[in-house]
Amino acid sequence: MGSRVTHLMRNFNIENRAHREISKTKPKAAPRHPASSSSPREDIAGVSMAEEIDQKNDPLLSMLKDVYVESKDPDPQAETLPEVNKVEEETQRRALKYSLPGEPYGFCDVTDVPKGKLSLVEALTALNNHKRLPKTWTPEKLAQEYSLDPKDAKALTEFFFPFDIKIIPPKTEETKQIKDS
Repeated sequence: MGSRVTHLMRNFNIENRAHREISKTKPKAAPRHPASSSSPREDIAGVSMAEEIDQKNDPLLSMLKDVYVESKDPDPQAETLPEVNKVEEETQRRALKYSLPGEPYGFCDVTDVPKGKLSLVEALTALNNHKRLPKTWTPEKLAQEYSLDPKDAKALTEFFFPFDIKIIPPKTEETKQIKDS
């Protein structure tokens, strides 16, 4: 109810008020300071920048004549060869070593992976093998088995620990505890 009343009061005689504001005389702008009336391009010496730009500078012109630039178009075949090698490297794929039975979470639609990459199942298997038999499954052997970079295989075995379970011993009466007081 209150919004209707405020709406009516706001729109009451709006056209006349608008015409009254429009017909008011506009205030005049303040006069400019005499120092700012000169062009900002003029120099203290009185020489304009435009004249200075148009003048020829003979020493610079002679140095410019001494410069010689020679350019050649690059060989288009030389540029495309590295790209072809990259594409070939990316398209080299290897078949999966291990996969999950059944169809959990859509992992079964993956049949091969690019070289240098691992599927989730392969990563877990490789980490588990390394944890169980670290002397047999060294980072070098993992790199060879899964077509990985040796540096990546070393980082994988060094920083990732699957199934690492920490068992906290039960509290005994002999252990001292800090009591809240």
